[in-house]
Amino acid sequence: MNDAASGGKQRFADLDDLAPLERILDRYEGERGALIPLLQDTQEAYGYLDEKIMRALAKGAGYQLSQVYGVATFYTQFRLEPIGEHLIRVCHGTACHVAGAELISEEISNFLGVRDGQTTPDMKFTLESVMCVGACSLSPIMIIDEDTHGKLKPSNVRKVLKKYRGESGEKAE
Repeated sequence: MNDAASGGKQRFADLDDLAPLERILDRYEGERGALIPLLQDTQEAYGYLDEKIMRALAKGAGYQLSQVYGVATFYTQFRLEPIGEHLIRVCHGTACHVAGAELISEEISNFLGVRDGQTTPDMKFTLESVMCVGACSLSPIMIIDEDTHGKLKPSNVRKVLKKYRGESGEKAE
């Protein structure tokens, strides 16, 4: 891809990987204090923020790598590793905690063989605990991708997860 095709000046030699970042940098060019939106858009484009991408973002936007890394590691919205095809978020806010969120997380862990913050080896599922999703009346609750599953019991967690295994082409158990 040349400069004209990319719509701007070429900042990086390897545009196969960095073309989306090039477009993001062009969008925020000259904007002071745009590091968080830059990181958000970059993560949206790549799924996570690896070292290569953060180095390129820092160079292209005129930040020190330490600034970029500092912001990316401070805010929990940013990921430094890829996540699975399905992101499972289990609420552990007060209402969900009291209603048994720990048991829900345990059941998911046992079924998928991962702990909080981990991704299954086949990259199908990532399990993540969150503090509150603002749906206390549905506690305990888990959100898979954008689908909310509330009033859960450990006994029905596997049934919900099996649906997502089937959607991803795997045979449901």
